[in-house]
Amino acid sequence: MLAAAAISASLAAAPAIAQSITVVREVDSDRYDPHRSTARAASEVLFMLGDTLVSLDYDMKTIKPSLADSWTVSPDGLTYTFNLRKDVKFCDGKPMKAEDVAFSLKRWINPETKSPVRWRAGKVEDVIAKDDYTVEYKLTAPYSELLYQLTQSFAVVIDKDTLAKLGADFGVKGFNGTGPFCWVEWTPRNEMKIKRHDAYTWGPPIYENRGPAQVQEIVWKIVPEENTRLAALMTGQSQVTQYIPYSGFRTIRSNPNTKLIESKEAFWTYFMGFKIDKSEVNDETLRRAMVMAVDQGAIAKNLYFGEVQPAYSYISQQALDWNPKVEADLIKTNLAEANKLLDEAGFKKGPDGFRQRNGKKIEPTFYGFTGSTWQKLAEAVQGDLRKVGIDLKLQLFDATVVWGKLATQEFDMFGMSYPYISAGDALNLYFRSANVPTPNRMNWKDAKTDQLLDRGMAATTDDVRAAAYGEVLEQVHKAAVWIPLYHEPMKIGYSAKLAPIKAHNIYGCGLYKGLDIKFASK
Repeated sequence: MLAAAAISASLAAAPAIAQSITVVREVDSDRYDPHRSTARAASEVLFMLGDTLVSLDYDMKTIKPSLADSWTVSPDGLTYTFNLRKDVKFCDGKPMKAEDVAFSLKRWINPETKSPVRWRAGKVEDVIAKDDYTVEYKLTAPYSELLYQLTQSFAVVIDKDTLAKLGADFGVKGFNGTGPFCWVEWTPRNEMKIKRHDAYTWGPPIYENRGPAQVQEIVWKIVPEENTRLAALMTGQSQVTQYIPYSGFRTIRSNPNTKLIESKEAFWTYFMGFKIDKSEVNDETLRRAMVMAVDQGAIAKNLYFGEVQPAYSYISQQALDWNPKVEADLIKTNLAEANKLLDEAGFKKGPDGFRQRNGKKIEPTFYGFTGSTWQKLAEAVQGDLRKVGIDLKLQLFDATVVWGKLATQEFDMFGMSYPYISAGDALNLYFRSANVPTPNRMNWKDAKTDQLLDRGMAATTDDVRAAAYGEVLEQVHKAAVWIPLYHEPMKIGYSAKLAPIKAHNIYGCGLYKGLDIKFASK
């Protein structure tokens, strides 16, 4: 009865539309501007609202056409020439041309945009519309992962007229893209409605159906409570979700009315990071002891029912360019050793059982997301740290607020999770000095790291790239800048009333463009 009541309250919505799909998820985005949000929640919708020059196959390795049906790369690796399709239209019916692509990519890299993922575009000299259907992307240095980055939602083509009209409300009150779905309405922290783009026929070739979409409407509904999300799927009030409580996987697998699809083609890692120049956590021995105090194995077993892999490394050891040398530096759970390190470093326990040094209690402030995932995860880590006398203070914020909070210097630790397919993809995101204060929220500023990252990005051979990224992995693991928590595979639950869905792992957005979502034939 409680679950049913919660569903009714949480999923109250307009009358159902024929061929309408409801997707429940845990948190919302701060906005739906591809250049100004790094939230998975934003990308989930943006992949459906817009298109990119190239697309990524299900294997997370093979680049396929999208808005560009062909491209060439100069022998020096500095110039990419994209030949565009001539049949693409925005949702308002306006034809898309090369100037739209150039405008979008230039806005992404423009310092005034303040994109936290500007680095993903590479070292750009210029992006030029050579004619209506040819775009020239010029670099000042080779970039070994450029095409992969151009598949991401940050490279979605936008309509400059809509941007000019909405200004600061772009991606908040509207969006005009070329994707298989069009913006209807966003109610922050509640729901996003998108409708089918009827003219759409240019989807990526990885789909059997390249358009139009096979459902009329998708409603992305925010349901913070995990058991309510599960109940919504089980009762048919939601048709699909990848935000499933781990206790519910067995239920979904055993129920004839639901199905579960799994994919292990890419990686998603949860971690807590230290802001290493803040007085609470600027001691490397303290950080090492705190990492050692956390029991990732117990978290994986007790919170996630063994459905995830305990993480001791910052990226999966199956990811491209993992450095095996790092395995000797991985910090494993060891309470006795953690206490010994703290004692020897002068962090003494006070009468209340919490540690102090120079009369100051060690009580770092943690910023994270509201919602069942981070609430339970943060509390588990808090409990582990108390076993060694560290009093972690938790402050959790709604997703529409937390991204702004995480760009400040107010906290000592933070919680984050992220998708990647390679060491370079992960390390360039978090450890570049230029990415302070976000996404480099650790304030890791190191000239050698930057040089190695540049070397890896510009590498023209696999060996050079792997060696550079491998050395960065050694640096950051030895410095104990994160508490790695777990590696999560992609799993999507959906109604048996739908035709089979194939999970895609691009930026953790399992439904990608949604072109294969349809009701099963009766």
